[in-house]
Amino acid sequence: MNIDSIQNGVVLDHIQAGKSMDIYKYLHLNLLDCSVAIIKNVRSGRMGKKDIIKIDSPMEVDLDVLGYIDSNITVNVIRDGVRVAKKHLELPARLTNIIHCKNPRCITAEEPQLDAIFLLSDREKHVYRCAYCDAEKKRKF
Repeated sequence: MNIDSIQNGVVLDHIQAGKSMDIYKYLHLNLLDCSVAIIKNVRSGRMGKKDIIKIDSPMEVDLDVLGYIDSNITVNVIRDGVRVAKKHLELPARLTNIIHCKNPRCITAEEPQLDAIFLLSDREKHVYRCAYCDAEKKRKF
């Protein structure tokens, strides 16, 4: 398989195998007017298997979304064919409009224009709580 290198863009590496399509959806990569390569199940010495996404256009990537999906992802920024930055992620302390409250009594159910805000309550178990009603939301990934 031959996947060309990119000159200007972003490479998302060390994605847990099988999670690249979730990232594609959450980052709305389908709306981009550039090449996006999704490489699944690549052999990795450290991870066994991993996914990689190459985006052939400079763009700002939502690090909170990526950190929520998989905090082991590395974000490589490529300029003129050279990596100029490498970002390591963490589980975000606060999520805004990434996940939504399932509590029908939550104010966000009655006032949909309000931002859906979740705060990290348990880093080990990946548990978030709604800032309005304290409903619990566990990361499914």
